[in-house]
Amino acid sequence: MDYQKITIQITPFQEWLRDVLNAQLAEIGFDSFVETENGFEAFIPANTFSEENLNTVLETFSGDYSFEVKSEFIADQNWNKEWEKNYFKPLVIGGECMIRAPFHTEYPDAKYEIVIEPNMAFGTGNHETTATIIESILQNDLTGKTILDMGCGTGILSILASMKGAKQITAIDIDKWSYEGTCENAALNKITNIEAKLGDASLLGNEKYDLIFANIHKNVLLNDMNAYHSVLNNGGTLIMSGFYTEDINDIVTKAEELGMENAGFVEKNNWVAHSFTKPD
Repeated sequence: MDYQKITIQITPFQEWLRDVLNAQLAEIGFDSFVETENGFEAFIPANTFSEENLNTVLETFSGDYSFEVKSEFIADQNWNKEWEKNYFKPLVIGGECMIRAPFHTEYPDAKYEIVIEPNMAFGTGNHETTATIIESILQNDLTGKTILDMGCGTGILSILASMKGAKQITAIDIDKWSYEGTCENAALNKITNIEAKLGDASLLGNEKYDLIFANIHKNVLLNDMNAYHSVLNNGGTLIMSGFYTEDINDIVTKAEELGMENAGFVEKNNWVAHSFTKPD
């Protein structure tokens, strides 16, 4: 898939505005973001990019801020080189989980080493939403548990769950890159208990899970929470991420309508990972 890379510099720079713009651009089809010193880079499938839609989002804030915008077409076959050159560096999360690419030759030792082949799939640990769920996985004993990873991206959460002793993992993503990336990365890390599926929550049937990760946009979480609840075992935990602190009330309200209990949240740079439990 070809992508359009949009580089935006914000003047005067405000971190909160970068987060708001990321959220609004996600709603019009942008699916990957990389923070820069004074702005960010955003990526969208080239065939869905609309300059008019982009300008509409930016015009909302043009009275108080100015934006320098650059657009670059990235051909399908160039993406790995783009990541290798600019973005994907070895990363340690929670002092225990080190994430690197196959081409990295220098990296720190860690208890859990995950090798990720970079592609357009979301999830190399750099984003707050992925990092907060990784930290939660590291803090919990997953021995013998069944796991559902919704919006699996590169499969990084599923891979770590397997390394932490999970019995069986189902990883689902609507994006073909993510499905293929999860399969490839599972093999790369010699993980054999991940079943990757291409699709969305409509694939969920009679299976039951002890723990569910859902790292997706807010609107998808609200729409699919019923499905997550239906396949979650009594006593199980649902961890959702991909939304902001100002969205917490909407997420909590929906979860409580389903009879789930609030188990608290972790916040990092205004991004939230919120946990809920299903009563026994």
